[in-house]
Amino acid sequence: MAIEKTIEQDKIEVVGQYKAVQVREASVIKEDGTELTRSFRRYVLHPDADISGETAEVQAICNAVWTDDIKTAWTEFQAAQAA
Repeated sequence: MAIEKTIEQDKIEVVGQYKAVQVREASVIKEDGTELTRSFRRYVLHPDADISGETAEVQAICNAVWTDDIKTAWTEFQAAQAA
């Protein structure tokens, strides 16, 4: 009887005007290859986020959609919200 837990990034979405990247992780527990349970965790990355700890796939998506124009627009939006 072998119990195995894996974490998979099963959904990565780019949403909104400022190209927020939403990541869904699935925690899967299996016993002898049969899935017993699956639970989810989501988090959102914005253009000012530190993505150095993210997977290569998430980093590639962020780098592709977060152009200089998007980063500038996000910074301006954040400044306007703070004012």
